[in-house]
Amino acid sequence: MSRLQTRFTELKEQNRAALVTFVTAGDPDYATSLAILKGLPAAGADVIELGMPFTDPMADGPSIQLANIRALGANQNLAKTLQMVREFREGNSDTPLVLMGYFNPIHHYGVPKFIADAKAAGVDGMIVVDMPPEHNAELCDPAQAAGLDFIRLTTPTTDDVRLPKVLNGSSGFVYYVSVAGVTGAGSATTEQVSEAIARLRRHTDLPISVGFGIRTPEQAAAIARLADGVVVGSALIDKIENAATPEQAVDGVLSLCAALAEGVRTARAS
Repeated sequence: MSRLQTRFTELKEQNRAALVTFVTAGDPDYATSLAILKGLPAAGADVIELGMPFTDPMADGPSIQLANIRALGANQNLAKTLQMVREFREGNSDTPLVLMGYFNPIHHYGVPKFIADAKAAGVDGMIVVDMPPEHNAELCDPAQAAGLDFIRLTTPTTDDVRLPKVLNGSSGFVYYVSVAGVTGAGSATTEQVSEAIARLRRHTDLPISVGFGIRTPEQAAAIARLADGVVVGSALIDKIENAATPEQAVDGVLSLCAALAEGVRTARAS
């Protein structure tokens, strides 16, 4: 089994959801970002999404847009992001790590080279926001052939006609975007999320992780009672933006991660 399959299987046996954390590679600089990345598993992250910085992240709200700007300003690029994964893997061979971003940097890097280098670095899968299933042949199919999971986004507006096509070729887990909007903006009610998960489960056996708008341990716990995974990004990124020093950035992210993890891990016991 892949690292993602293994992790979600283990957590299902433990009757708890996964905490899936998102940070942008190179934010606010390479060294600080790497320290955060290396610290996340011990702080309770079960799966890590690592953002590939891009100038036009159209699915992201202000927090992650600014993270992209900071990272690019610190000269982060896709080659350095893969180097960061390699350095992470030197001390961690268990935690699933997924690259998240947009197709333009991958296209510029070269798809075959990217897939080969990502696999060699220790990447487990990818979420490429602007690659619909109509373009599976360009990235999804060769990535999966190389052993990399391709994780799809589904939204409240993905209807039952569209859903099977979106899920075609999906692997690893399904990422349910709980609000019709950008990252960090608003949040869905637990009733809305519950109904959406029930609908998704009729279409797929893959684990379902829910994100967009989850900021607090209490919100994370509420979603953890319903879903297989809880995705938190903007709230962690805000700790970096508001930090006065690199040390504060690391401490802020990892402290919030630990609090979120506590919420997720105790959710079904309460």
